[in-house]
Order: sequence, then C-alpha cells, then structure tokens
Amino acid sequence: MQPYFNIDSTYFVLLISLLGLIVGSFLNVVIHRLPKMMEKDWRSQCLSFLEMDEEKDTKVRYTLSQPPSHCPKCNHPISPFENVPLISFLLQKGKCRHCGEPISWRYPIIELISAILSAVIAFHFGMSSAVIFALLLTWALIALTVIDLDHQLLPDSITLPFLWLGLILSTQNVFIDMQASIIGAAIGYLSLWSIYWVFKIVTGKEGMGYGDFKLLSLFGAWLGWQSLPLIILLSAGVGAIVGISLILFKNHQRQQPIPFGPYLASAGWIAMLWGDQITKAYLDWALSI
Repeated sequence: MQPYFNIDSTYFVLLISLLGLIVGSFLNVVIHRLPKMMEKDWRSQCLSFLEMDEEKDTKVRYTLSQPPSHCPKCNHPISPFENVPLISFLLQKGKCRHCGEPISWRYPIIELISAILSAVIAFHFGMSSAVIFALLLTWALIALTVIDLDHQLLPDSITLPFLWLGLILSTQNVFIDMQASIIGAAIGYLSLWSIYWVFKIVTGKEGMGYGDFKLLSLFGAWLGWQSLPLIILLSAGVGAIVGISLILFKNHQRQQPIPFGPYLASAGWIAMLWGDQITKAYLDWALSI
C-alpha cells in the first residue's frame, strides 16, 4: 500500500498544523476584541451624531494589540511564556499563574480546531499556491463562526476583504474562473437578499442579517455560482436540524434567533474541499433511482 505522504509532505502538513495552532491564538484575540471594537466605534459615532461628549471609555485606545493581554480578574499581564498556544494552558492547568482564576476552555479548543483544519487544508491542497489562500479563508471562517455564535455578528471587516480577495483570485483561476466568480458573488448576495425580503413582507419579521448575504456572496466569489446550491442545501439542512434540536431538547424559545453564519461557514468550507465529489455522488445516486 502506498503511503499517503512522503517525508516532505508529512513535514509540510505538520508545519502547517503548527502554524494553524499559532494563528488560532491570534484568532482568540480577534474573536474577543473585534466585537468590542465595533461596539466602541458604534457608540462613538452615535455620540458624535447626537453632538454629545464622548464617554471616557470611548477615548481609551482599544485595538487588536492594545491594551496588552491580561487576566480579566487580577489584571496580571500575560507574558509570552504564558501565551504559548495550547502548551501554556496545559502547563498552567487551565488557570492564571498569578491569581488561579480558571481560563476558559474555549481558547485551547479554538487553537486546536485551527490546527486541525489547517492540517486538513495542507493535506488536501498540498504544496501549492491555493493552500495559502485556503488557509487564510479557513482562519477567517473560524473567527466569523465564533463571533456570530457569540454576538450574532458577521463583521464586514472580515467578510468584505475576503469577498474582494476571492474576485481577485479568480483572475488567476486559483479556485474558479473570473466569470463564475463574478456571477457567484452576485447570485450569492441576491439569493439570500431576496429570501430575506420575501420573508419580511410575508411575516413582518427579519429572518436573517445582511452579514449572511455577504458571506454567501464571499463563497460565490471564491467557489463560483456552481457551488451555491450545495452550500445553501448543506447549511439549511444542518441549521434546521440544530434549530429543531435546540427547541426540543434545550428549551430554546422559538422567537430567539439562531445565527445562520456558522452553518454557512461550515457548508462553504466543506464545499471548498469536497464540493465536486459531493455533487457527483448525489447526481450518480439520483440517476440510479
């Protein structure tokens, strides 16, 4: 039996998984700080529009790098030694070294997910130019997924640059040709936009946010219009199953919104890797009936 990897490709996958682990640590910062930065900016704009003096906390510099990371309980600055992805968490037994406050398990979990998905991307695309961009999209989708779960937000500062990047990549046929990319971006946005307005006119309620339109448009730009039916079907199917399960088993209120972005992100990522195989398998099954 032929091995899946030769020596070089094995080291490549391991190297990419290590890179994914490191990036996962940065994604934790993005996930935690970006919504706060957005809220701070909105508050500042509202106060400016109302011609009111800015509140004290709106003047404090708050970015992805400032202020430095610290324990939320004792304000102990987190040193580089305490910030080594996954390893620091294990060595410190999941607690702050200074005050013993428990550290959330979500931080090492996100780092580990980033490492695993990065390894899958490296295995699938190999040592090619496509792997670089597929990794960037994967890391962006991780951040979007968790932010949407936490705040029901899909920040434009992530989705729009990656939408434009997908269109630019299509000029070099990295994932899809330019015509399919442009049509995909347009159809991706307009399809959910149309559903949104039909649902709102019929029910008087908003069924999804504009961030969902932009995320599907992003996938249309990266993977072409041909991938959109699969992405919509996968995301809608999984979303329906999860939504019904929450209502039945978690006492979830029907009126309480469920973020759709995580299902779109998961479906788009799957389509990027195995979309052609899934579509072919479905068509073969349908034709055999």
